[in-house]
Amino acid sequence: MRIATYNVEWMNALFDDDGRPLTDDQWSARHKITRAQQLEALGVVFTAFDADAVLIVEAPDQNRRRDAVVALESFARAFDLRQRRAAIGFANQTEQEIALLYDPDRLSVRHDPLGDITGGKGNGVAPRFDSTFRIDLDIDATLDQVTFSKPPLELAVETPDGMRFRMIGVHVKSKAPHGARNPADIMRISIANRRKQLAQCIWLRARIAEHLAAGDPLIVLGDFNDGPGLDEYERLFGRSGLEIVAGQGEPPEGRLFDPHARLVPEVQSSARPPATARFYNEAEKNFKSALIDFIMISPDLMARRPAWRIWHPFDDPKIYVVPELRDALLAASDHFPVTLDIELEGSARPAAGV
Repeated sequence: MRIATYNVEWMNALFDDDGRPLTDDQWSARHKITRAQQLEALGVVFTAFDADAVLIVEAPDQNRRRDAVVALESFARAFDLRQRRAAIGFANQTEQEIALLYDPDRLSVRHDPLGDITGGKGNGVAPRFDSTFRIDLDIDATLDQVTFSKPPLELAVETPDGMRFRMIGVHVKSKAPHGARNPADIMRISIANRRKQLAQCIWLRARIAEHLAAGDPLIVLGDFNDGPGLDEYERLFGRSGLEIVAGQGEPPEGRLFDPHARLVPEVQSSARPPATARFYNEAEKNFKSALIDFIMISPDLMARRPAWRIWHPFDDPKIYVVPELRDALLAASDHFPVTLDIELEGSARPAAGV
């Protein structure tokens, strides 16, 4: 079975209010790429990686006027994708939803959020992701209230032969200092964003710990806006958000695994570390690469022959020699898909909430 995560840059801009794909020559939200070109490129990419389920980060908007599920299923029909059913969790206000597009012949999927709704009062356990988490962010003995601008998507998933597992799709807060006007602003905003990003990761880790303690097969995937040795603020705060989510320092049974999330020694010795995203730097007039998209699995799933792949058009030689796919990956988004091939067939103990 193949599971994928894919951040599709401003996918919402590719659909009208009725969820119909806008296959025209108007500009998309991608630089100098039309809506028709981006949609066609996405069709090529989704067809190529052919996943049983793909977590879409920055999925179409969900509100009173727009329906993310309708838009995604219209997209699937337009390109005859077998991932033809969509699931969404808590809608957000950012026009960047978290959704799952999946093959209903291979998986049954249900939004299944866990935790209590809190009114700002902490009770020692992880509250529901559309609620409030209380934590002291700045060591002033006062609890701060933390919320997710994009609440993680919690799913109960089952294969036709009864294998049950949990999925948590995430889009953790960006640490980029948007709006900064000078070096002092950059530092102040970066530190504030890092605190919020770490708080979200601590909240997410609390839910993960509950699943691991219960023995639930678990896949946590998406855009973490963080990675091994990504920036200098890691040293200031001691650990990255990714390390917190993965359970660095915990015993083996308490950790999640993705081989790319443990590449710090290789990053330090390699001239070209792995990357899942490619952003244009306007100031320097060049592209910057980042490793920020991951698919992490619980220890019990490591026995099911997992194999990861980053669909990078320049780093993967099998992709590079296929011009149509290479060009489509560059046109479709500023991120590249990550896939996990894993044997999920067979019986397993039921997961919590299923």
